[in-house]
Amino acid sequence: MLDIKFIRENVDIVKKSLEQRKDTEKQEWVDDLLRKDEEYRKLLQESQKLRQKRNEITIQISELKKQKKDASKLLKEAKDIPDKIKQSEEELKKLKEKIDFYLMRIPNILHESVPYGKDDTENVEIKKWGKIAKPAFELKPHGELAESLGVADFKKAAEVSGAGFYYMMGDLAQLNLSLMQFTIDILTRRGYKLFIPPLMLKRKPYEGVTSLDDFENVMYKIEDDDLYLIATSEHPIAAFFMNEVIKEEDLPIKAVGMSPCFRREIGSRGVDTKGLFRVHQFWKIEQFIFCKPEDSWKYHEELQKNSEDLYQALKIPYRVVNICTGDIGIVAAKKYDTEAWFPRQNKYGEVGSNSNCTAYQAKRLNIRYENKKGEREYIHTLNNTAIATSRTITAILENFQNKDGSVTIPAVLQKYMGGKKKIVKL
Repeated sequence: MLDIKFIRENVDIVKKSLEQRKDTEKQEWVDDLLRKDEEYRKLLQESQKLRQKRNEITIQISELKKQKKDASKLLKEAKDIPDKIKQSEEELKKLKEKIDFYLMRIPNILHESVPYGKDDTENVEIKKWGKIAKPAFELKPHGELAESLGVADFKKAAEVSGAGFYYMMGDLAQLNLSLMQFTIDILTRRGYKLFIPPLMLKRKPYEGVTSLDDFENVMYKIEDDDLYLIATSEHPIAAFFMNEVIKEEDLPIKAVGMSPCFRREIGSRGVDTKGLFRVHQFWKIEQFIFCKPEDSWKYHEELQKNSEDLYQALKIPYRVVNICTGDIGIVAAKKYDTEAWFPRQNKYGEVGSNSNCTAYQAKRLNIRYENKKGEREYIHTLNNTAIATSRTITAILENFQNKDGSVTIPAVLQKYMGGKKKIVKL
């Protein structure tokens, strides 16, 4: 979230960012927030003065009693102070709750390079890679192809778990593991430390990393426990340093997270209704960086290069889009999406998102770093999907599909598949 001090000192910047998002309601919130903040600080001073007065009167009464003098006037004055303090505390609590409500929901400040737009149709393409050729034969839907090869079962998964789940078997399950190991090998060689995080998080750390709307729309709640299944390893990795101070010389901290991910959201159109593209459960390798504020834009580009290098190695055509103001969400200051080419659908589809969250998550999680002068400042956090295996597998099944119904395994993955070059029906 944004620091209240920053909002006080940069009202125009905050409102301009909200205007770019076309969020007029939150512009009104800013005004009310500042009024309540001023009221809160004034009332807090009055409350502190009451406590100070109570302490002073208590000392004076004690002295008068020691001297066996009349303290009735001070006792009468002191009698009303606890009620005044209690009333003040109740008012402070209400104000603080409303201030926190606003602070947890006012979005991050957008970077100047974020394009203006109303929704995802106005995201701006900034790069394309790979040659796109028209298929020489009619491609099968990837879910149908996987079932015909005997390496997936969506019907049985729907029967035992519901829509949006799947069974992977044999070579497809091996391909899933191969994609993860290939990605981990690349990123660990580049200095990223492997994390296998908890698959559940308490609400408090979860509120530090994502929009509160996600609790209703995305996350699975564990009933009768203060726990949520993680939607991405980004979230528990971000929370690893919650309430901690990191030494400047230890930054940057680069992590690569491996985990299954669980999301309630699911599409209802075309290819999304059957297959692997949008599902409730999937495996993902995530990149995450904690760094000094002045370095975060450099690392935003580094994370993007990592993702592109992976898809280039897999020989999957892709494009990169700069996410516009109307599609970016509240946490990121800037976001790129990497979109792979899906030839059967004749379009690009999102396979990863790369976000610079600046100090937004760190403020909510209370993560700071200390420089050599002993000064403390909130760090910046960045995250980027390296590989979401279900979507990448979908791209492989479409881009490497053969006329005979087999699927060629990308060359860089063949060593992880025991030298196997194709997935064929056994």
